[in-house]
Amino acid sequence: MKTKEIVDEMTMKRAVTRITYEIIERNKDLDNLVLAGIKTRGVHLARRIQERLEQLEGLQIPLGELDIKPFRDDVKVEEDTTTMPVDITDKDVILVDDVLYTGRTIRAAIDNLVSLGRPARVSLAVLVDRGHRELPIRADYVGKNIPTASVEEIVVEVAEVDGRDAVSIIDPT
Repeated sequence: MKTKEIVDEMTMKRAVTRITYEIIERNKDLDNLVLAGIKTRGVHLARRIQERLEQLEGLQIPLGELDIKPFRDDVKVEEDTTTMPVDITDKDVILVDDVLYTGRTIRAAIDNLVSLGRPARVSLAVLVDRGHRELPIRADYVGKNIPTASVEEIVVEVAEVDGRDAVSIIDPT
């Protein structure tokens, strides 16, 4: 098994900043935005985007935490630990996750969102898009496109959970 770090702390910080600037450029009414981080690492990335938006625009954008486990199609969990500080009805919600792969996590996140309200628009920000979609889902904001083989694994580490910021690719062969 080979592990190779492909994104370091500085590159990750730049990617989050780039995503934040793209959000500012593409959203005319930032006051209508709500960030929704997908647990676990997506929440921390969303918080970083929230902090950058506050630094750059002086706005405090609401941040929710989505638990997708109860909405997955492969494993059912009853307890839902989702928290959403505002009503998302008629809001522009940006889902935030670490890696976009098959699209199944995002489908579950959208199911969770619509159980909470009816957003005006939902968009997706991901740190890494690795390809291999099984559902017709694409990211609106991408930190890094990293083409992978389906046997490879992308591991995102964030300092808040893992003690460091990095993205690595693991090749099991």
